[in-house]
Amino acid sequence: MDKKSIVGLVLIFLIFMGYMFWIKPSDEEIAARRRQDSLIYVERMRADSLANATALQNHIQDSLAKLALRDSSFNDSLGVSLPEVLQPSSFFSCNTSNARVKVSVSNNLLKVDLNSLGASVQKAVLSDYLTFDSMPLEVITPDDENFDIFFADSRNSVVNTKFIPFAVYYDDNLISTDTEINVPENDSVVLSFRAFVRQADSLPVNNDSYLEFRYVFYHDRYDIDFDVVFHNLSQCVSNTPSLSLNWSNKLNRQEQFDRSQKGRNASRNKDSERFYTSLYYKNVDDSPDNLRDGRDDEKQITTPLEWVAYKQQFFCAILMSENGFRNAQQLRVATDRSNKDDNYLCSMNSLLGLDYDATEKDYTLDMGFYFGPNKYRLLRDMDRSFERMLPLGWGFFLTQWFSRFVIIPVFNLLENFGWNYGIIIIVLTLLLRIIITPLTWNSYKTGAVMRHLKPEIEVINKKFPKQDQAMQKQQAMTALQKKAGINPMAGCLPMLIQLPILWAMFRFYPASIELRQKDFLWCGDLSTYDSIVNLPFNIPLYGDHISLFCLLMFAMQFVYTVYTMKQQQTQAAMPGMKAMMYFMPFMMLFIFNSQSAALNIYYFFNLLLSIGTMFLIRAVTTEDKVRARMAKAETQGKGKAPKKSKFQQRLEEMQRMNEELQRQRNKR
Repeated sequence: MDKKSIVGLVLIFLIFMGYMFWIKPSDEEIAARRRQDSLIYVERMRADSLANATALQNHIQDSLAKLALRDSSFNDSLGVSLPEVLQPSSFFSCNTSNARVKVSVSNNLLKVDLNSLGASVQKAVLSDYLTFDSMPLEVITPDDENFDIFFADSRNSVVNTKFIPFAVYYDDNLISTDTEINVPENDSVVLSFRAFVRQADSLPVNNDSYLEFRYVFYHDRYDIDFDVVFHNLSQCVSNTPSLSLNWSNKLNRQEQFDRSQKGRNASRNKDSERFYTSLYYKNVDDSPDNLRDGRDDEKQITTPLEWVAYKQQFFCAILMSENGFRNAQQLRVATDRSNKDDNYLCSMNSLLGLDYDATEKDYTLDMGFYFGPNKYRLLRDMDRSFERMLPLGWGFFLTQWFSRFVIIPVFNLLENFGWNYGIIIIVLTLLLRIIITPLTWNSYKTGAVMRHLKPEIEVINKKFPKQDQAMQKQQAMTALQKKAGINPMAGCLPMLIQLPILWAMFRFYPASIELRQKDFLWCGDLSTYDSIVNLPFNIPLYGDHISLFCLLMFAMQFVYTVYTMKQQQTQAAMPGMKAMMYFMPFMMLFIFNSQSAALNIYYFFNLLLSIGTMFLIRAVTTEDKVRARMAKAETQGKGKAPKKSKFQQRLEEMQRMNEELQRQRNKR
């Protein structure tokens, strides 16, 4: 750095410090701001306290009301009134005498628990999957308030379905006790939850006027048909622009974490799974979108939605509508900080609008649920763009397309051989290396040739040591490389083409449910990190465990760096490049220690094959061949002016202009 540059930096620093001193507020302004901030803080705390008190009061009122609904002997002396939906003046008050029952429906893939109170899905458990600690895997966790629809009746009273004890019918038979149902093979099961109406106390219950929640379960499917039917209710339900549907779920951990870690360490262990957890939604005329990955977020959407999904790393719960969710949609992901359960991740809630037409005798809202794995083929075959939830990379950089049309089909093909998934990863890595090698051959060949040109390069560096001789130096280097039969620019584009492939693999392996709980060598689960030692403390950015596959990847990365740097020493490298290249393996060690074992296996064998490719090119690119090619090129080029491309001509012209400007500045 010359004196002029140093003086310029000092002046910039002094100007910056002077500007900061000039804009610094006075003591009076600081005091006024503090008073204003204090008033704002007090007002905010007061508003939060009022909101919390109101929410607590509503929760207590709802809980007592539910207790009254479940237990007819509930002590009326508490002075708790039932919700307005079940008051004697309500159309649906006649349903208070219905039996409170729970119905469990099981098929070949999942088990769903439903409650007659509210007619909602209380729990959904997948049959073929377990959590990391071999517990039942719940996609919908038990909650009395995870689903309800509310609307206004013709008396301007608000009706909320979560307070209605529905009558439950199976094969047109009324269910009066807790029941378990198995879906027969190649068949389906239909459950109907009906809430009847009565126009007045003096009139009997009208069995031909009811609100129905109809569920259809199939033997070998994760999706469930769900219809809400307003049958002959035009006189009871107001013809409002829309109904409101509230769907909530508490998401718990499903993947590996160390249960011995408590407090802050347990929270840290959730980070990887929380990163893949998000609320997804799809506009009717647009591609799927989502709230922020792994963070609390909320969004108000005014366009119609086709579906809403609560997605975790490998499983999801989806609510879809054939009619579309209309009007304003409120989507929210929030973390309950008061929940100290180590299994708890976050809570998700969707407030959705539904259309209703009171002029129709049978108005049906055609909806459906999906409770199942994030398996690409399974989601794609439903033809609703569910597969776009999977993190397969960027669409604009071809990464997603490469994952969808190359990696996943080849991976699924290799699965058919019945190999261990670790072997499949190695074979897939080898196949990708075969594809990549023709693209990277020129770049590897350039390094091998430059190794033999070290004496000539040293002569050029000594001949043009000054900064203002950069153009002559570059011209001499280009002429030397051309004489040796290499084009350094030819290796840049192929290296860029590799980036989508590398990024696609980085996104593919952690999102592949096929690798979940599949073992290989000492690793019990390829979808997460392989821990050979659990540390009693947490190392910042590294973690509280040691991954052996990550250590192997680090060792191979270090060997690869040492080998490539030996070849690059023959070239004029940028200052500090060597230190940065040697630092890269250590950075990868910290980044990949908590990544999936499958990803570390891929990078380990990819680096191993890269080193093997470089050894092969080095073996076939001998110094005798390089010298012979240079001699031939020199003989053929005698008396001929070297041809230059337009790009090279423009580049040299720019270099001449820069050198001329530099000389003029030095004269001053």
